[in-house]
Amino acid sequence: MVSLDPKELSVPILHQYLLGSIGPRPIAFASTVDKEGNRNLAPFSFFNVFSANPPILIFSPARSGRMNTTKDTHNNVKEVAEVVINVVTYDMVHQMSLASSPFEAGVDEFEKAGFTPVASDTIRPFRVKESPVQLECKVLEVKDLGENGGAGNLVICEVLKIHISESVLDQKGMIDQEKIDLVSRMGGNWYCRANGESLFEVDKPLTAIGIGVDALPAKIKMCKELTGNDLGILGNLQSIPNDEEMTHELTNLSENLSIRFAKQLLTANKPITAYAVLSKLL
Repeated sequence: MVSLDPKELSVPILHQYLLGSIGPRPIAFASTVDKEGNRNLAPFSFFNVFSANPPILIFSPARSGRMNTTKDTHNNVKEVAEVVINVVTYDMVHQMSLASSPFEAGVDEFEKAGFTPVASDTIRPFRVKESPVQLECKVLEVKDLGENGGAGNLVICEVLKIHISESVLDQKGMIDQEKIDLVSRMGGNWYCRANGESLFEVDKPLTAIGIGVDALPAKIKMCKELTGNDLGILGNLQSIPNDEEMTHELTNLSENLSIRFAKQLLTANKPITAYAVLSKLL
């Protein structure tokens, strides 16, 4: 393993390591206005949601690593403490990328990138019609993290109103993760698309607490063919299955076939049956 001291790296190299390893990062497509009302639209992947009560989003328009200049978005929110955060989907990713170009101050990225501005209900900046979720926010604080190139500027926002397209809702009125087709940033020029086989579910262990990997029999824990994910699924069992639960018709499999079949069962989210098969190893 390579071990690095950030203080010994140049900012561009450190930037590549950080963004190449921390991802996928959601994209805040931020719409702002200056004090004269001129529109600005720019994407930022230093972004996430940090609280639901109150609803708080934070994004960071960092200082230029080359010129040590601040972004128009950063300047605008200091003049007009309001912003619309629009989510970015696959259908608009190339337009969004165009909007990230270093246009001169005062240039309207809505027009340059071909987006449709929609008046907000509670604040002055405009929403992006093409985005399926638009969040009107007031800016609570702008926290500058430094004065050198590459330094972040945390824009702490409180959500005042959320607009959601019916096209991305499921039958229960919640956002369908496949329909919304979000994209996110990786390192370099790479993006990630959240759809198809890249999506999967993992049950949250909130009310049902698992036994833990440490409670599994030693022969199962030390089995080299089982991955960390395999052990994690088994560790999420609420208890060691009893004899009745472990009744299984497959009793004549070899050890190798038992492990292979158990892994298939774990992939199919059938941990009790998988444990029953693995119990042959004990």
